[in-house]
Amino acid sequence: MTTVQTIPETVPGTSPVPRPRQLVSTLPVYSKAGGTVPPRWRASSNESFLPPSPPVLAAIDAAARHCQQYPTLQGDPLVAALSRGLGVAEDQVVAGAGSLAVLQQLLTAFAGPGKNVVFAWRSYEAYPILVRLTGARDIQVPLTAAHTHDLPAMASAVTADTAAVILCSPNNPTGTVLAAAALEDILVRIPSHVLVVLDQAYLEFTDDAGASSQHSLALLAAHPNLVLLRTFSKAYGLAGLRAGYLVAGEDIAAAVRAVSPPFGLNKVAEAAAVAALADTKALDATVSTVREGRAALHAAFTACGLHLPDSGGNFLWLPVGDGAASLEAACLAESVSVRSFAGEGVRVTVGSRDAEAAVLRAVEAWLAD
Repeated sequence: MTTVQTIPETVPGTSPVPRPRQLVSTLPVYSKAGGTVPPRWRASSNESFLPPSPPVLAAIDAAARHCQQYPTLQGDPLVAALSRGLGVAEDQVVAGAGSLAVLQQLLTAFAGPGKNVVFAWRSYEAYPILVRLTGARDIQVPLTAAHTHDLPAMASAVTADTAAVILCSPNNPTGTVLAAAALEDILVRIPSHVLVVLDQAYLEFTDDAGASSQHSLALLAAHPNLVLLRTFSKAYGLAGLRAGYLVAGEDIAAAVRAVSPPFGLNKVAEAAAVAALADTKALDATVSTVREGRAALHAAFTACGLHLPDSGGNFLWLPVGDGAASLEAACLAESVSVRSFAGEGVRVTVGSRDAEAAVLRAVEAWLAD
C-alpha cells in the first residue's frame, strides 16, 4: 500500500485560502527513515559513505568561489564530457539536477492527462509521484516472486494510451538486474511510439557494469524510443549536489531540453560531476568497496537464515513482509537507520563496515525475538 497525503477538498470559490489542484491529494508520500533520534550510521538512503576524492573537492571549492555567477545554460561542460566518454553526440545528452529532475522533465514532455506510464512495483517510489504530477495515470505491475520485473506482464499492460514504460535496473529497492537478453526482448515487444526509460542509477555497482553500459548504449541506435537515465548521486558520491543526465535520440533529448528550466544544473554540481567523471580511480575504489561489502553482508544474512535476492546495487533487500517495521526498529536500537517498506521489506545500504555490523547485530537480535 502507498501512503497518500491528505489534503481536504473544497468547492471552488468557497475556500478563504488558495487550494492546490485535486491531484495533489492523490500523490504518495516519499518515505523516510524512521526514528526521532538521529542515528549514528545511515544505511537508509543509498548514499556513498565515502567523501568525494581530492580532485573533486578541489573542483567544488573552485566553483564555489564563483557562485555569484550563473552556471552554463544546460550543463554544457558536463554534456561535453559525457559525450566524449560515452561516445554519443552532445545533442543526445541532457543534464540536470539529478536523474530524478531529468525524469520529471522527460515525463512532462511526453506524458500528461489521458496517458499512462507503466512500471514495476515495488520499484523507485518517486515514479508514481512524478507520473501523477503530469496528470497521467501510473500502471504498477507487481514484481515476480523472485523480486524481478515481470516483463511479459509489463508488455501486456501497454495500451494505446501508454506514453512510457520505466524499467529500473538494478531495481530499487530489490537490487535485481535485467539481463541483456531480457532487455532486448522487451524492447522488441514495446511499440516504437512508446518511450522505454531504462533507469540505471546503480549501474556502476553491477558486476559487469562496463559491458552493461556499452550494451545499453548500443541499443539506442536500434531502438529510437529508448532513454537511458543515469546519476552522479550513487557511485560518484555527489548525492548532496544533485547531478544526473539522460541519453536518448536527438529528437527526444530536444523535447526534454524544451521543457527544462534554464540553468537547471548548479555551478558547483556541474564542476563536481565533470571532475568525478574524470577520476576513474576514485570510482573504481568506491565500487570495489561496495561490492566487497555487499557480498559479505549477503553471505551473513543468508547464514542467519534470511532469503534475499542477489543485488546489483549498493544495497540489499530483506523481504521480511510484516516484520519490516520491527526490523527497522531493531536497527534503530543499534543506532543505524534503514529504509522500511511496510508489509514488504527493508532496504539496507552497503558501504560503511561499522554500519553493516550494526545492521547484522540488529538482524540477529530481531530473529532471536
